[in-house]
Amino acid sequence: MNKFKLFSLLLLFVVVSGFKIAAYAQNEPILYFCERYDSKKGEIGVSDRFTTGYLTVVVKSDYALNLDDVHIQFDKYNFRSGDFEYYKKYDYTVKPDMKYIYFEKNSSSDMKFDEPGFYRVFLLDDRDRTVASALIEIIP
Repeated sequence: MNKFKLFSLLLLFVVVSGFKIAAYAQNEPILYFCERYDSKKGEIGVSDRFTTGYLTVVVKSDYALNLDDVHIQFDKYNFRSGDFEYYKKYDYTVKPDMKYIYFEKNSSSDMKFDEPGFYRVFLLDDRDRTVASALIEIIP
């Protein structure tokens, strides 16, 4: 019986060590924030805590996102109810082959955090399905 247990353990070790599984922190698109995007310097002031005002939302992926019409939606945390509630939504058009997108203030939107609080920010596809999301704190 001891030889059987030893053989089983050895066989289990060989089988498990034979399979290599690569684990990466990013297996889906990620969404994060910066103060602004500069064409030469890139993202400036990356954080998850900002003062009120305009911000840039960045989405990065290892693969093409295959999106064209998208929305950035803000939900604000309501401390009284303990739930996030819809706050604002902005519409954008992007190219399907994009892996890296930054959304910032432009002529068609004024993506701005007007009030202090905690926000859930979503990148939504044209059917309002979540592609990526993140939390952000806005302080006075």
